[in-house]
Amino acid sequence: MEAINKVCFRVYGRYALFSDPITRVGGEKSSYPVPTYQALKGIAESVYWKPTFTWIIDRVKILSPIDMESKNIKNLKYNDGTSDLSIYSYLINPDYLVETHLIWNENRRDLSADRDYKKHLSIMLRSIDKGGRRDIFLGTRECQGYVEPAVFDEVESPYSGKTMTFGTMVHGLTYPDESKDGRSFEVRLWNPQMKDGIINFPSPNECKITIPVRNYEYKKFTPGINFTISE
Repeated sequence: MEAINKVCFRVYGRYALFSDPITRVGGEKSSYPVPTYQALKGIAESVYWKPTFTWIIDRVKILSPIDMESKNIKNLKYNDGTSDLSIYSYLINPDYLVETHLIWNENRRDLSADRDYKKHLSIMLRSIDKGGRRDIFLGTRECQGYVEPAVFDEVESPYSGKTMTFGTMVHGLTYPDESKDGRSFEVRLWNPQMKDGIINFPSPNECKITIPVRNYEYKKFTPGINFTISE
């Protein structure tokens, strides 16, 4: 089903901040040079999402040169109400093509009546055309993003013909409603490689490095009690 499931969109903005968690310990933030799987999944979910399905990010193409800019930020200290100076490092003029497809969330069998590929893909395409159903952010709220329809192979990357590696990065988060046991909250890590400006993502269950955080139960939906299905 995945072959007919694919959707592509372009997302861009003035700045992006895909935070490297190592840099946040001292109160400052520095962006990864490329977006994480989780950040792109969050963008797809801001365009259109329902708990019936899960967006799987297949690949991303980098359309603009990787460049960064540092800014002085005054952060409020919540313990005493004063502020402190921090330095945030942002990506400048980020521009990406994202290819994704949806799969049914097998942990949400309570929503199986809503499983209609044609319906959800049509809504997704209309939502992309309108710029998304919710505000789009490139990693963090101060980095506004914009989406529009696109075709993945029609635009060439400035990194065509080059290969780059980025070391160990966060791939994403596995929440209980998408985990194998329906209870685990985990962090996934991986070692991305960019070839010809394209990063191909492994699916969440293909990531070999996972760090368990904790277990908890997700909210379940019962027809007629906490949600209704229109005829």
